[in-house]
Amino acid sequence: MLCFGFGFSRFGQFGSGAEVTRNLPVPVQGQGADTEKKSVLRAVPSWSYNALLTDEGSLLLSGWVGGSPQQLVRFPEVSCRDVLPSEKYLIVLMEERAECWEVGSLDCAGTMPDAVWKKELDDGHSTDFPLVSGGHVLPHTPFFKELPPTLQAQKMALGQEHAVLLTSDGTVLTWGAGRHGQLGHGDVEDVAEPRIVEALQGVTMCEVGAGGWHSGSISESGDLYCWGWNESGQLGLPSKASLPLPVLSGEGPAAGGEQDGEGEYIAIQSFPALIDLPQESEAAKVSCGSRHTAAVTRKDLSVL
Repeated sequence: MLCFGFGFSRFGQFGSGAEVTRNLPVPVQGQGADTEKKSVLRAVPSWSYNALLTDEGSLLLSGWVGGSPQQLVRFPEVSCRDVLPSEKYLIVLMEERAECWEVGSLDCAGTMPDAVWKKELDDGHSTDFPLVSGGHVLPHTPFFKELPPTLQAQKMALGQEHAVLLTSDGTVLTWGAGRHGQLGHGDVEDVAEPRIVEALQGVTMCEVGAGGWHSGSISESGDLYCWGWNESGQLGLPSKASLPLPVLSGEGPAAGGEQDGEGEYIAIQSFPALIDLPQESEAAKVSCGSRHTAAVTRKDLSVL
């Protein structure tokens, strides 16, 4: 399976060694014939590096690793099943445990680092990362947080400052920072413990996503709901950034000036909003970036 990268790559995130910005997808290159033969099953990006998981459980890091750019570090056959990367720490899920590595301490030889935190996992633990036995992991201290067993957590997504959890009965709970409405409770207050998103009660959900400061979920019938910060239109709702530029005439405002009163837009959506997808499509998957959202539909698997 090939892995492609595109976009900002000043730190060698694509493993090519070229300090350029890729406008078109290019294959992510490994180092050495043995590495190039491996099939990449999953690619998980951080800001300055990428983590690639191969079919035989190896982990490849490319980009700014160990305090230097243009690095390609391979950890062969560590039984890696998933990763949760951040700029300072990398949480690695293995067959029997989860470990936290400090990214700045990794070396180019691929020497197994001393874990700054680790947790042994029970047999039959959840493989839907970042959920693990008894709770979930975090890419920052304290690295692990317990969850009440009564929640029966099925899926989970972590945003910049909040979390979205889906239970086995299709209920959505959120907690964390709420100043951008990303918790969906109808306000901008922080919530310390998991709280049910009451606006979605009665609608069985099957997928959740969490971005920088917004969230998304998909119902069993394929309806997509989004809520939170809409600064760049990441909710699929009208945003200030999408308003047309003012028309210059006489002594009017300069192009690019503010347009108060020139159009309606939503800056913060504190309740889940049902999003109209093109061609009445039914959503199957949702993923949220820092300021954008991607959805995959059911029938033709097209990306929206």
